[in-house]
Amino acid sequence: MTTADHVAGPARSPWERWGWVVAGVWLVFLTYPVLETFQTDASAPVKGLMLALLAAFAAIYLLGWGVWREHGLLIWFAMLVLALATVPVIGIEAVGLTPYLGAFSALMVPAPYWKWTTLVSALLPVLSLVGGDFPAFFFLMVWPIIGFCAAMRVFSELEERSEETRAELALVAERDRVARDVHDVLGHSLTALSIKAELAARLIDVDPERARAELVSIQETARQALAEVRSTVGGLRAASLEAELAAAPRVLADAGVETRVVGTVADTDPRHRTLLAWVLRESVTNVVRHAHASTVSIELSPSGLVVADDGTGFEADDRRDGNGLIGMRERVSAAGGTLRLSGGSGTRVEVVLP
Repeated sequence: MTTADHVAGPARSPWERWGWVVAGVWLVFLTYPVLETFQTDASAPVKGLMLALLAAFAAIYLLGWGVWREHGLLIWFAMLVLALATVPVIGIEAVGLTPYLGAFSALMVPAPYWKWTTLVSALLPVLSLVGGDFPAFFFLMVWPIIGFCAAMRVFSELEERSEETRAELALVAERDRVARDVHDVLGHSLTALSIKAELAARLIDVDPERARAELVSIQETARQALAEVRSTVGGLRAASLEAELAAAPRVLADAGVETRVVGTVADTDPRHRTLLAWVLRESVTNVVRHAHASTVSIELSPSGLVVADDGTGFEADDRRDGNGLIGMRERVSAAGGTLRLSGGSGTRVEVVLP
């Protein structure tokens, strides 16, 4: 954060900047307690003090919507004290100040206190039943105002919680994406490195030149894996079907597996090629790790991809999806497709996309 950012602070919404103007419009109703002050039999100094109290009430009310908005609870108590201070002069007519207390409480007093201060503000008009000449419409005006402001506060808090929930879900989705991508990248790259290292170890005495070539390939694969991990964490990596289709026979050949490819990248839907690249990479990694296969068939079509091997396969009752298969299912499902996995004599991974 730069010094300028720190000084400027976060941008305020129009309501935060101009809410005091909207609140100020309602101060016109202070005309009634002002007129009531002049109609009392109090002395001139007392009337002057009364007008000063009403002016202070209006000023604190406006400041509470503006520059003092961070002190909402203290502002409400100050307004309550000033309203009670007018009672000795205008009596029960001071109840006319309760709409300001209720509206300010519902919208500006911080949680969790606003619920209690709003309840107190809503109950204060009941004191008018003790004395005074308040018509019924006063209650029909005060309580709907306080209720409307309280409803605005509730909806605002629900919206904030909704935003927080969406942010948390986005964070979880991003964490899952990074975990899935890192698994796919590292799983494939480490498997390739392991196969190449084993091959180099076997060839070092028999064919030193080829062993040296495998060691150079290991270095290149390691550098590529490191770059892919960095890109994945930064959210910049997009798998390439062309690259994966070219790399698959080499990785499988290092493991002693023959590859047969049916179709080309051009046969696939361009919208799904990145997805198919991830599925192909994970499928090839699983063949090298678990299948003990001698041949693998890769079939590309407009509807998706099929990777089948003649390895040991699996029994349906014994199969447990690992992180790789879970990641594949999530990717395919997100694209509206279906992942079909069958075992028995070899393993067949089929992706059908819309």
